[in-house]
Amino acid sequence: MSESFPRLHARTRRFTLGVPRGFTISPDGARVLFLRTRSGTDPVTCLWELDTATHVERLVVDPRALDADEENLPPEERARRERSREQAGGVVAYTTDSAATLAAFALSGGLYVTEVAKGATRRLETPGAVIDPRLSPDGRHVAYVTNGSLRVQDLATGDDRALATPESDTVTYGLAEFIAAEEMDRHRGYWWSPAGDALLVERADEAPVQTWYIADPANPDRPAVPQRYPAAGTPNAGTELFVLGLDGSRVAVPFEHEYLTTASWDSHALSIVTMSRDQRTRRLFTVDPATGRSTLVREDTDEAWVEVVTGVPGHLDDGSLVWVADDEGGRRLFVGDRVVTPPTLQVRDVLDIDRDTVLFRASGDPTEIQLWTWDGHSLMPVSTASGVYSGRLAGGVGVLTEQSLEREGVSATVVLPSGMTIPIPSLAERPGLDLRVHLGRSGTRDLSTAVVFPSWHEPGSRRLPVLLDPYGGPHAQRVLASQGMYLTSQWFAEQGFAVVVADGRGTPGRGPAFERAVLNDLATHVLDDQVDALQGVAQQYPDDLDLSKVAIRGWSFGGYLAALAVLRRPDVFHAAIAGAPVTDWRLYDTCYTERYLGDPHAQPEVYDQSSLFADAAKLERPLLLIHGLADDNVVAAHTLRLSSALLSAGRPHTVLPLSGVTHMTPQEVVAENLLLLQVDFLKKSLGL
Repeated sequence: MSESFPRLHARTRRFTLGVPRGFTISPDGARVLFLRTRSGTDPVTCLWELDTATHVERLVVDPRALDADEENLPPEERARRERSREQAGGVVAYTTDSAATLAAFALSGGLYVTEVAKGATRRLETPGAVIDPRLSPDGRHVAYVTNGSLRVQDLATGDDRALATPESDTVTYGLAEFIAAEEMDRHRGYWWSPAGDALLVERADEAPVQTWYIADPANPDRPAVPQRYPAAGTPNAGTELFVLGLDGSRVAVPFEHEYLTTASWDSHALSIVTMSRDQRTRRLFTVDPATGRSTLVREDTDEAWVEVVTGVPGHLDDGSLVWVADDEGGRRLFVGDRVVTPPTLQVRDVLDIDRDTVLFRASGDPTEIQLWTWDGHSLMPVSTASGVYSGRLAGGVGVLTEQSLEREGVSATVVLPSGMTIPIPSLAERPGLDLRVHLGRSGTRDLSTAVVFPSWHEPGSRRLPVLLDPYGGPHAQRVLASQGMYLTSQWFAEQGFAVVVADGRGTPGRGPAFERAVLNDLATHVLDDQVDALQGVAQQYPDDLDLSKVAIRGWSFGGYLAALAVLRRPDVFHAAIAGAPVTDWRLYDTCYTERYLGDPHAQPEVYDQSSLFADAAKLERPLLLIHGLADDNVVAAHTLRLSSALLSAGRPHTVLPLSGVTHMTPQEVVAENLLLLQVDFLKKSLGL
């Protein structure tokens, strides 16, 4: 390997460049569109097409040929990419008409439409920078958002007009508000009718939301950037829905709940899903687009919270509703009035509905995410080997993506109705690491755990210092049967550590009760489970782990957990690196925080129990705090306020501020050197 792992890890955006993604299958199954960069170090994403009859792959759109300026993105597009954790540039998202003959995308604020068969791309004139363009199903119009207005352009005539214009500078039409994008995985704010003659459009007003300011202390000549941030216990943006017709009609669609979690509009129904502010009630409605009147289809409630699941609602060809809800201790797939999956199979999401077949992801073993189908009669596994899978299904043709512990990277395969398979090559770089990952269960709670040893370590030859490398919080897992989950952990292991990764209570894949164990306390159980996993691993490998030298590192929730560990359990943890940590949950957003801790005004003691500030005087171990000063998700105030509390208590610690860096730390030099600095800190702190 010509480059060091930290440099390659940074250049390849964590080895995601060159991986095919964003698949669209034409209704007849004849073609598959997808996104991929030209190499594993090229950050510019192109649009490609695969002919399933000839197996020939063709470049459809190369952004470099369009002379676009990726450095000049609209602020709204930068925010959208941050919310979706997009790490590349170029054509990072696109939509098609129902036949997949046209593709629309935004590039550097410009609006582009491509005739896929010809590979002919043209830029359309617009009155401003474009966000989230979406073609109508019939391919006659393209809608987009600019300057908060939702506009529609006729592709034949070029007629471009606003269907809705913001009434003030706090209002937008057609964009998902911050909470929807960050916490509910909804990245769109409008939906075309199947006939292409109307749209369901969200109107969001951020006027009620408090204004925070993201400053750049390294450049004092630049003004601070104002940001509307709905912290826990404060007002959210106001959201409304309207059906806007191309004929100029406007019909209000009223709903009572605080949150619009999703919407869909297919040939069977216009549907919306709403959720109460306390997140204990979720309702599915069908809407009459002519009158805006809603009919309740079903209501789900839970004493803790109801889970938002992507991909539903949907409908089979016969109109049967496809839905996911918690039932009998499991997260289960419903088709019509029938529950079709057992409670032991935890449904993750619904990927596609192809006529009478539902393609979805689910976990029996929490370390695996498998593909399944329901064909109206029976439940069938699509994937059987251990790993993490995803896919698409249309016209009887499937696309299957696979990650496993046996194979590097992500493989993508087209599966034809005949059973013939066509690989879509990945151009990703190889990490060049010799992975030594052992998956299993550990501790008294039988927690999913990965133990990563150096490639050069001989079992029982010596006891290694230990590094815990968790995320540990809701909505994310670290312990999965995929090499990609452990690349950084393996690199840390090569520096002389035994690395332990554990998924404790609160993490997904093991059932609703396991997830809901963190209700009203985001600290106690998640920390106890890391200690439990560590002790369990030490019993399994008594001659390989040195428990007198234990460190922990993490980012975001993992950063919170790392700081929590050295503050509350210095008897176990001897050093910590906390990257972008949440330190006081009152400073984090409404939807995420209130789901687990409730209203801070109603139960302040719950927030105090999960805060780090009261523990500042307990610090007796080395702690490195890292935070991007441009982070608009976990703002830098979290780290700065904890540092102030530590200083007031006379506790030495280290703070590394990253100027101009967001929550994702995409900059190559920053990402590379962060790994090197962390290793140096750990070795010095543990006396290695």
